[in-house]
Amino acid sequence: MKIYLTAVIKAKEEYQTEVLETLQNMVQETRKEEACELYSLHQGIEDKNQFVFYEIWKSEEGLAQHNQQPYIQAFGAIVDEKLQEKPQIYTTHIL
Repeated sequence: MKIYLTAVIKAKEEYQTEVLETLQNMVQETRKEEACELYSLHQGIEDKNQFVFYEIWKSEEGLAQHNQQPYIQAFGAIVDEKLQEKPQIYTTHIL
């Protein structure tokens, strides 16, 4: 079953550029993954520190493998210091 994921990320203003670079690297690397069908990054219009990922994964297993990749782990390492709060992650499937 496909997994649809939306993640909302809020960078601290002083780290916005660095967080954006990290997120852009995640996009570049993630799109190479076999289980990834869609991985798009959006930036807020009114709040430039807000980023939203919209993702489609072929399976739960593929998403689980994605979460173990070094570029995802690198993002996890900056969460506490460079984000306003922990990312909000919503996983869904089509009814």
